[in-house]
Amino acid sequence: MDKRKIHSPDAPLAIGPYSQAIEAGGCVYFSGQIALDPKTMTIIAKGFPEEAVQVFTNLQAVCQTAGGTMDRIAKLTIYLTDLVHFPIVNEVMARFFTEPFPARTTIQVSALPKAAQIEIDAVMVL
Repeated sequence: MDKRKIHSPDAPLAIGPYSQAIEAGGCVYFSGQIALDPKTMTIIAKGFPEEAVQVFTNLQAVCQTAGGTMDRIAKLTIYLTDLVHFPIVNEVMARFFTEPFPARTTIQVSALPKAAQIEIDAVMVL
């Protein structure tokens, strides 16, 4: 299987031994993005809505580098440390996507890297 590493300078660097995304078989598989500012590599600390916007902004940067748009994303998995933020995720997501929205799974987890409150991974079809 041929695969291509996707790296956007407008998204945070990987904080471990993984790629921001990999293109394989006509799809792009995104690693989870948290609310890291790509310039400072620190979590946006203004509050949950701003974290959610930063995560989608990071996904968008990787998406564009891979040659796609957010509307090409077919599947999202959203990890939240508190499901009370579910309505905010819906509101922020609606700013980045149009109908038909991607399929989505949302899971509450006990913790995320760097004490983030939200992480999202995705699959995009090219």
